[in-house]
Amino acid sequence: MIMSDSVPSDVIGRRIDVNGELATVRYFGSVPPITGHWLGVEWDNPERGKHDGSHEGIVYFKCRHPTGGSFIRPNRVNFGVDFLTAIKNRYGLENTKQEDGIEMIVIGNKPVETIGFDSVKKFQSQLSRLKEVSVWNSAVSCAGSEGEIAQICPNIRKIDLSKNLLSSWNEVTFIADQLKCLEVLDLSENKLKFSYDSPSPSFTFSALKVLVLNRTGITWTEVLWCAQGWPVLEELYLTSNDIIISERPTDVLQTIKLLDFSYNQSIDGDQLFQIAYLPRLEQLILSDNRISTLHFPDAGIGCKTSMFPSLKCLVLNSNQISQWSSINELDKLQSLQYLSCTQNPLTEGSKEPQTIRQLIIAKIGQLKTLNKCEIFREERYGAELDYRKTFGNEWKNAGGHQDPDKNKPNNEFIIAHPRYQLLCLKYGAPEDGELKPQEPFMLKNQLLTLTIKCLHQPDQKVLVKQLPESMTIQKVKGLLSRLLKVPISELKLSYESPKVSRFSKIPVKLSLSLEIQIYNISNQSRYYLGF
Repeated sequence: MIMSDSVPSDVIGRRIDVNGELATVRYFGSVPPITGHWLGVEWDNPERGKHDGSHEGIVYFKCRHPTGGSFIRPNRVNFGVDFLTAIKNRYGLENTKQEDGIEMIVIGNKPVETIGFDSVKKFQSQLSRLKEVSVWNSAVSCAGSEGEIAQICPNIRKIDLSKNLLSSWNEVTFIADQLKCLEVLDLSENKLKFSYDSPSPSFTFSALKVLVLNRTGITWTEVLWCAQGWPVLEELYLTSNDIIISERPTDVLQTIKLLDFSYNQSIDGDQLFQIAYLPRLEQLILSDNRISTLHFPDAGIGCKTSMFPSLKCLVLNSNQISQWSSINELDKLQSLQYLSCTQNPLTEGSKEPQTIRQLIIAKIGQLKTLNKCEIFREERYGAELDYRKTFGNEWKNAGGHQDPDKNKPNNEFIIAHPRYQLLCLKYGAPEDGELKPQEPFMLKNQLLTLTIKCLHQPDQKVLVKQLPESMTIQKVKGLLSRLLKVPISELKLSYESPKVSRFSKIPVKLSLSLEIQIYNISNQSRYYLGF
């Protein structure tokens, strides 16, 4: 680690490394009665410090945490290295020497003969071929000499610059300005300052598609200011920055496809209106914020919102969503297909996880994946039928009726169950026989009478069996294999409910692991076998 007794002229605000601990310089000068110069620093880890920037009643600087500050001598501090030096250190070229007339390079502390290279210059030329580099935690503090990066390694496309000592966005632009092919840049854990009195950002980042600014302290205003120089950016990661989305992007971020706002607990549902009209936004990650409600007031019940027109994937894990009304609102999104919403009060409630999953599937009609698990056709079928049956009595009490001319549920029911009427059109209105109160738990009450028929062998005798509703489809196939003396691998099992057959003649294929009750199979359902 390079230590320095000299202090840079712009030391205030500089990032430093002290034995692996990172800090920001807040003060330079004397601290009486002890002689000599001191650096007053604010540690990234507040437990590392001893005070808040005060000494014997005098305030020398201020810290956000009461124990975030320390005074240290300049000779204990690493002020960092330039970008190119870090690359040479990481990728092999630190220095050279001669041993018995043989040219050597030093990698770490070990001399290595440059076999196959005419000279160290030829070895160094290999740096020009680099396309992806990582100088993570390498104490990079500046760009270095003007033009040197472009001369030595101009073809870099991807850089991991996370956890370094960069303290100014200007230094970042000095690096990027020499890398015309740069597409991916990770600046996480660099505490960056932004100078608004400098010229408006140019197209320094003309090829940049992915930018990671996690834990940098950047504000939303600073994001929008810098975004003028990101003309083709597609992915932007802004986790753990205490961001408040305070204004709407205007003529910037119009190419963005992914935004990650995770761990910004100042963000609530209303702030999402500011980014609701980004035309290409496909993925929005909002984990661990304080979002409690979601609403799209521009769209009525059963209509699609104009907000988030391209949004396909939404992540809402670890928020404060507790009402089903927010799930109802998600059905208004035009393009939503992938949803993750674990660890919310709604999903961690008293209902079984499988019940919660089925309700969400029934409420969001276009969803294809929920909490990273694909929604298959038969699961949606069962979820929607079960939803229609579960809330059937509530529907009738609210004014619902099997006669379409009399089917007029009240507004309160429609608000609570906006897809219910659509499900009635899809599967038919629930009949009285489906809405009987649940009988006491007895084995005979849990048995389903099923009619089993082979589609491809009309002469095959029809079987009638009573089976428990908790029986898996795999076990049903095993039973039928024994009864019909047909190998289980040749059985293809599907079913058609008499209720649904009026609307669809296509039998539903059954997955092996799901229980019969998941499909809402009822008495008088028919199994059709093909072998």
